[in-house]
Amino acid sequence: MTDPAPPGAGAGPGPRTGEDGAPGVPLRSARGRWILLATVLGSTMALLDSTVVNVALPSIGRDLGADLAVLQWTVNAYLLTLAGLILVGGALGDRFGRRKVFVLGVVWFAAGSLLCGLAPNEGVLIAARALQGVGGALLTPGSLALIQGSIHPEDRARAVGLWSGFGGVGAAVGPFLGGWLVDGPGWRWVFLINVPVAALCVPVALRHVPESRDPRAHGRFDVLGAVLGAASLALVTYALIEARNGTALVVAAAAGGILLGVAFVYVERRRPDPMVPPDIFSSRLFTAVNLVTVCVYAAFGGFFFLVVLQLQVVAGYSALAAGAALLPTTALMLLLSARSAALGERIGPRIPLTVGPLLCAAGMLLMLRVGPAASYVQDVLPALVVMGAGMVTLVAPLTATVLSSVDPGRAGLASGINNAAARAAGLLAVAALPLLAGMGPDAYLSAGAFDAAFGRAMLWCAGVLVLGSVLAWATVRSPAPGEPHPHQQCRTQCGVTAPPLEPPATADG
Repeated sequence: MTDPAPPGAGAGPGPRTGEDGAPGVPLRSARGRWILLATVLGSTMALLDSTVVNVALPSIGRDLGADLAVLQWTVNAYLLTLAGLILVGGALGDRFGRRKVFVLGVVWFAAGSLLCGLAPNEGVLIAARALQGVGGALLTPGSLALIQGSIHPEDRARAVGLWSGFGGVGAAVGPFLGGWLVDGPGWRWVFLINVPVAALCVPVALRHVPESRDPRAHGRFDVLGAVLGAASLALVTYALIEARNGTALVVAAAAGGILLGVAFVYVERRRPDPMVPPDIFSSRLFTAVNLVTVCVYAAFGGFFFLVVLQLQVVAGYSALAAGAALLPTTALMLLLSARSAALGERIGPRIPLTVGPLLCAAGMLLMLRVGPAASYVQDVLPALVVMGAGMVTLVAPLTATVLSSVDPGRAGLASGINNAAARAAGLLAVAALPLLAGMGPDAYLSAGAFDAAFGRAMLWCAGVLVLGSVLAWATVRSPAPGEPHPHQQCRTQCGVTAPPLEPPATADG
């Protein structure tokens, strides 16, 4: 991504201050390094969870005697509360204190993780995953915002670079770590490992991170909007996962989800301080890029849910081998996303957002070669390299285009909406894709049945990516000559479930 604006651009002489009027903390100071450590630990918890849990799904299913629907809910219960509340989490931090809400989120996330690790049955596991998502919605927006509100303005670019780099490394090793834990102490440690991380993060944050708020935060919280949005997603997700049963309850859930979605739009259009201001979609570019985001991250969500099952159930990989197999995608993003952002700045977003999804679609079609006793070098690696190249091509320009499509003062809101849209798309894809591919409740227990369904699922994912590419080509336009490009902070992007969040601009920069 592009480098942030030079510190102090447009500002008069004198000492720099944070949002509360106090001088920012220099990064080179001991306190600055502690602040960086706290934010890295918190964000790494959430990043790891987005990658390690999928690797554990087959082991979870066998241990709990669960069907495919339980595996879907193990992923989706977390995504549901995270997507529904992430905008509220950011607003709570701006109003009541980012450190306070961040620490609450870390504690909440750790408590949910502990409950996941100790879950005696599938019902407790799914409920605990939903609790984890609430914690993730509280801590995820605050991690980068703490750097923005605490670190001295002249050091923020470097602090954000270090934060995103360490987070990228965490995301890259996540599948490997998850596989090692599943094959070693067991799948429960995929969740329990968050507890000691939180035990280190919380005291560091309380002792060394200064409190910061947004003095411009005002108005009531849109609790009704958040409840309606989350409830609509929950009912639609339930209907998709249980649709194969064809009961009256499934039909009622689908109808209720649609009605609540309509009610959400109605409420947001009439509230003075809506969670999702409808007027932000008056930007055609913002609307178009969010539609592309939905297509891209729906395909990513479905792919990363199913690929680890394919590698373990069909190809016969261990959990460790399946997790390690995914390293090329995140490694490519870690190494090349900054260069991709620079290229997007030079040539504009239209070509990257058109070519990137096509490369990802080609990678998914190459996964059709992965069957029983598949060779990693000949079958798996080429597909993941092509997939990773596509993700590198599109993710950074996509996020930068979201930020450039709205007024600078609304960049944080725009990023939050885009992030939530991506997570909701992944949620619905995990719910719908097994149904569309014809996977039965016990499909993951049969190599032959799962292999056939996986092939159909990859065709669906590739088709959705082609649709996203066509949308990008038809609706995205490059900035006019001389038009300023967005100053995006997260230069290293490794998330596979959603674009990175950007904090709102601070009062001093």
